[in-house]
Amino acid sequence: MKVILNILGWLLGTILVLQFIQIKIPPAPKATKADEIKAPKDVMAILKTSCYDCHSNETKMPWYGNISPISIGVHSNIKEGRAWLNFSIFNKYNEQKKQKIYKGIVDSLKVKKMPPPEYLLIHRNARLTKEQVKTLSNWAQSFIKEDK
Repeated sequence: MKVILNILGWLLGTILVLQFIQIKIPPAPKATKADEIKAPKDVMAILKTSCYDCHSNETKMPWYGNISPISIGVHSNIKEGRAWLNFSIFNKYNEQKKQKIYKGIVDSLKVKKMPPPEYLLIHRNARLTKEQVKTLSNWAQSFIKEDK
């Protein structure tokens, strides 16, 4: 019993110390409505429901998003997501970056990489139906310019 209490004490102590380790999400870049991605209503609805938490300035931080060690993963995912693609500043990207993003969207949907499975464990409404995957994929594919 003493060993179990000792282990629980160390575990609790470790969790408390972890609260002082935080990965800061960089402040959202300045953006106007004109900078935000423009897409048909059905596509925007999908993006806002399944993508915007990590890929925009409109992140809705969940209650567990500031409790370590979970916060480390949450903040890291948001930081990486915005670095790769931020829908809030999409129109500031050059054409080469946009092409890379459109291709990445199509590829990520094919292999079911996005939204990430760990995100879907808690955010069930972000799960994409086959029809939504097809809609997003067709939309992104329509912008891809084939290399000559």
